[in-house]
Amino acid sequence: MVKRILITGMSGLIGGLLKDHLISIGGYQLSALNRSFVEGISTHSADIAELDQIRPAFENIDVVVHLAAYLGSDSFEEQLPANIIGTYNVFEAARSAGVKRVVYASSGSTVRGVEHIYPYGEIAQGNYQNVKGPIPLITHQDIRPGGVYGATKVWGEALARHFSDAYDMSMLCVRIGSVTKDNIPSDTRQKSIYLSHEDVCQILRLSIDAPSELKYDVFLATSNNRWSYRDLEHPRKVLGYEPLSSAEDL
Repeated sequence: MVKRILITGMSGLIGGLLKDHLISIGGYQLSALNRSFVEGISTHSADIAELDQIRPAFENIDVVVHLAAYLGSDSFEEQLPANIIGTYNVFEAARSAGVKRVVYASSGSTVRGVEHIYPYGEIAQGNYQNVKGPIPLITHQDIRPGGVYGATKVWGEALARHFSDAYDMSMLCVRIGSVTKDNIPSDTRQKSIYLSHEDVCQILRLSIDAPSELKYDVFLATSNNRWSYRDLEHPRKVLGYEPLSSAEDL
């Protein structure tokens, strides 16, 4: 049975990667909610900050993958329209249209604040010689946002929890690591949080196709990096996620 998938922010880097990935596999009917037209894809052009404008995009959709977000400055005023109001609008439009699942693109910035303390700060700075003993892994249950952006993503996860409990929707949150256009870490810090193109597509597809009984969860997502401090056992156990890449292989 073909799954009807709506992707918000399909014109972005991850949205384009996921589009091509799902098309290559087959079995998915894709549409986009996007400010600009996406070539070859049925596109509903609207601003996610405007609830009434986006509602038509959600009709007859099985799964929404919510990737659209503001990634610019960290000011609250600029984060508010897309990352707070827009996320609520996407969830509400999905609920009112009877969509069964939303896959929410959260962020590793929900826990980036741990880089203020040992040993995570040393790892982020590449001072690996100062890290003694096993690294206590940060899990999906931890919250320590880095900046206003990270805090908006924590809010999105909490809102997803509410929608799951109140409306019996499946709301899966993926804390996406660092995905770069060139598919390589762009600095020392990114060596620990790098997430390859193939691995981000894998975990998003696994979230789309997870059993319907999975109503709410949060997954950290990086590749299999030597100095990763983010737990991958949980997405491995629940979703079957097996990262295929590593920052050290590049």
